[in-house]
Amino acid sequence: MKKVSRFLIAGAMLMLFLFSACQKGQTATQEPRTLTVLTHDSFAISEAIITRFEEENNVQVDFILSGDAGSALNKIILTKDAPLGDVFYGTDNTFLSRALDADIFEPYASPLLEKISDPFKLDAENRALPVDYGDVCINYDKNYFATTGLAIPQSLDDLLSPEYNGLLVVENPAISSPGLAFLLATIAQYGEDGYLAYWQQLKDNGLVVVNDWNTAYYTNFSASSGKGPQPMAVSYATSPAVEVMYAAEPMEEAPTASIIGKNTCFRQIEFVGILKNTPNRDLAEKFIDYMLSVPFQEDIPMNMFMFPVNSDAQLPEEFTKYMQIPDSPAMLPYAEISTSRDAWIEAWQEVVLK
Repeated sequence: MKKVSRFLIAGAMLMLFLFSACQKGQTATQEPRTLTVLTHDSFAISEAIITRFEEENNVQVDFILSGDAGSALNKIILTKDAPLGDVFYGTDNTFLSRALDADIFEPYASPLLEKISDPFKLDAENRALPVDYGDVCINYDKNYFATTGLAIPQSLDDLLSPEYNGLLVVENPAISSPGLAFLLATIAQYGEDGYLAYWQQLKDNGLVVVNDWNTAYYTNFSASSGKGPQPMAVSYATSPAVEVMYAAEPMEEAPTASIIGKNTCFRQIEFVGILKNTPNRDLAEKFIDYMLSVPFQEDIPMNMFMFPVNSDAQLPEEFTKYMQIPDSPAMLPYAEISTSRDAWIEAWQEVVLK
């Protein structure tokens, strides 16, 4: 009887071992899940950073680039009842209220929020979490101003002088986040009662308006394309660093610089959120935590040329060497932007586009 009992016990243990091994084998060979991240066309991050997240979580991350930040947000709002993805990164403080009013995000209080300063946290419900920030400024072509002898504008008022007629290209604020940021800078400078008169004067002085940043910078801007007709374009204070680091030939200095006088730049903050009704909520949370972690945050400057919001992240030396940081960037209260943004844009369209 004792021998039978021992045999049964040994057999049971063997079966348990084989079952456990089989289960482990299934887990090891399990197909990765897919996490879909919707974002704007300027999104860029190192392949190694994404691969690390994929391997650690047995997931494949698919990125869908959806145009400028404003266009991407519009697509997500229009498809919110049948979401195109799980996560949306790229809405900024100029369009944030539109995203929140449309109720496209699920709240998520990431533990990494404790590493982020309060001024970046604009949504108390944590539906949209800050990822990075930067300054939208007017960039200018150094060579153009050097060869023509034309003085470099130092303020928004300077741009109204006749010698700058036709020399500035801006993006349409109705669909472009840098375009909207520059519009908000003019409102911060001239107020609701004065910004439209300023834009009318810009228009009378040959202002050029295009739909998006890519067109403004790579088609119209003379310093980037070498062929564009405008030596000034609304872009970012980090753009000069980009010109140096991605130049075909080594450069000693940037061919462009930024106008950084008071209220000539606008401080932009970009956010990420979990899209409602995602079937991959657990992976979406992990990805947001990863975006806010030091490895991802330290990869942002050299790829998207924005500043990380995690206070532990360090900036690379080459990132800071060629850029300018405005002392007094324009800012408007989030609540004021939320209340008045659409009316400001509509009024701008009436003045500038008609």
